[in-house]
Amino acid sequence: MKRYTDKKRIFGLDIIRAFAIIFVVIGHGGFILDKTIFSGFPYFPMIDGVDLFFVLSGFLIGGILLKEFNKFEKIKTSQLLTFWKRRWFRTLPNYYLILLLNYLVVKYGIINEDINQFNFNFITFTHNFASPFHGFFWESWSLSIEEWFYILTPILIVAISKFTSIKKTFLVSTMIMILMPILYRLLIFDDSIDSFWYGVTFRKVVLSRLDSIGYGLLAAWIYYYYHHIWKKYNVILFILGIVLMVFIINFDAAPNSFYKQIIYLSILPISVVLIMPLAESYKKAKGLIAYSIQHISKISYSMYLINLALVAEVIRDNFSPRGGFDGIFKYLLYWLIVITVSSLLYKYFEKPVMNLRDKKYNLFSKVKHALYSEDGTKNSEE
Repeated sequence: MKRYTDKKRIFGLDIIRAFAIIFVVIGHGGFILDKTIFSGFPYFPMIDGVDLFFVLSGFLIGGILLKEFNKFEKIKTSQLLTFWKRRWFRTLPNYYLILLLNYLVVKYGIINEDINQFNFNFITFTHNFASPFHGFFWESWSLSIEEWFYILTPILIVAISKFTSIKKTFLVSTMIMILMPILYRLLIFDDSIDSFWYGVTFRKVVLSRLDSIGYGLLAAWIYYYYHHIWKKYNVILFILGIVLMVFIINFDAAPNSFYKQIIYLSILPISVVLIMPLAESYKKAKGLIAYSIQHISKISYSMYLINLALVAEVIRDNFSPRGGFDGIFKYLLYWLIVITVSSLLYKYFEKPVMNLRDKKYNLFSKVKHALYSEDGTKNSEE
């Protein structure tokens, strides 16, 4: 008899998170298949998995903030402190552990990255706050964006809440978080930039990308205050989202174009927002495939942290694929190592830290249209 997936989790959100990390891992390990019969796999352009993560994160975090701030007429400082402590328990232990491992594999020449690029800014997530970085722990760029979003958004909400209701405050704060990065990209627009510098200057800088998570906040606001619309039009919105995604991945533009630097980085997260109402309605599933998707979703953070430098680059710099069967074997080994190590890291480090967090800092309360915890699980009191 087939069992259903964990009823405390929202399976549709697990699907989004699983696809996000699968796209990322495929992108980072594709070079291993060069000179094999699968060279060029997956043979079609993919949506940027990081944007899926960004929007989903904004949606879940937005729901937590709305739920918590609506408990009282006045936002309390203690609420912010508890929110930050919970977020830091969730993200920082894994990050600092993998940061240390990245430093060691570079320092001792296991992978070919530039140890001179490592500095204190990686500790404070300021290495790509307003300027490009490259050459060390590449995948940390998105973590900086998320951490600064977690810091800045609640502060903005508290400041604006002194003048208006929580509903209006949250919407105004969301629009600021969406519009300011767009204005910043307009300010730094560069029609002479190439693909590499586009990536590190626009795509991987905090001030340029906070809007990607901001769209997730907007989704949370709609879910919370206009839940009937969220449910009523979920199929139509999903179709529009897929159509927009198809356009995005097939419309190729030069990195020095206005579309690529300004528009693309906005419409991609919008397409993700459009698919979320239908995804969120998909509460559970059953069978081996469903369990596999849910497991990949659970370990996605660990997969994101280790897949590039600690696995793909170790293979590249020490066991360079020779093509043919050797390349295929090492590609399968790449996936096996990523999933196995991430599963162990989740079980023996990430999950225990989260359990400790939940014992020390409980943010949840029973409120109307409550959303989910940071990892997409239902509020235990619902």
